[in-house]
Amino acid sequence: MRNRAGPIDVIICRVIHGGNKGWELDVSRYSAARGPEAEYEPGSRKRVLRNKLGIKSKSAMDTLEAEALADVQIRYFSEEIVTEDTRFTADLIRQMHRDWLGGIYEWAGSYRTVDMSKGGFVFPPAYRVADNMATFERDILRKLTPCRPRDVGVVCEAVARVHAEFLLIHPFREGNGRLARWLANIMFAQAGMTLPNYGFVGRGAKKRRSDYLSAVIKGYFQDYFDLVRFFERALERGYASDLSLDSDRGDAPSKMDDS
Repeated sequence: MRNRAGPIDVIICRVIHGGNKGWELDVSRYSAARGPEAEYEPGSRKRVLRNKLGIKSKSAMDTLEAEALADVQIRYFSEEIVTEDTRFTADLIRQMHRDWLGGIYEWAGSYRTVDMSKGGFVFPPAYRVADNMATFERDILRKLTPCRPRDVGVVCEAVARVHAEFLLIHPFREGNGRLARWLANIMFAQAGMTLPNYGFVGRGAKKRRSDYLSAVIKGYFQDYFDLVRFFERALERGYASDLSLDSDRGDAPSKMDDS
């Protein structure tokens, strides 16, 4: 698949193909907002965001967020809040984020008002998030969800497109990577497939995390090949887990993996 600027990044940044130098992004920078979303919990040494519970320990917060995510995923399936016929919208994604983190952060379910970067990559500015999510809903979610049963490669490409475009927008202050993988899980379930095993814990986890992040970055430029292959392998591990009755799907709770 050839690299090309997509509908989201055309809106918010100039994408320049630099020949042998590859892709270069020039994204405008804006000052960060103030308020709870931009603040850290006092006494946490800037490792934990300000939260409703006054938690200062990063490990305690990681565990709490992971448990809350597991609980809300079970509830969404058991109560059929999402089904095989659910078409995702920006509002539903905001509700999912709120239902997951609403007991922890007061801004859960609201689009971020702070500008963010990760590993030197600057995400689109906060003031564009609402417009970008509207474009995402119209051009991606409306076409690719609900995810119908098809060949595994076709399904994985649909999941990869949704995954990469969502993570490029990075609509929330916290939890984007984990929410993106929750969306992927639901799409695979809609397609009648097993839950993927991302392999983010255990032997080989470090390399798989690195491969995943590299694939996501390529996906920002609509080069989905590596991300499709990542999801195909995750499904293979998922089916193997089914056969071995292994309940650990390898999605690490740490924010280090929240791409």
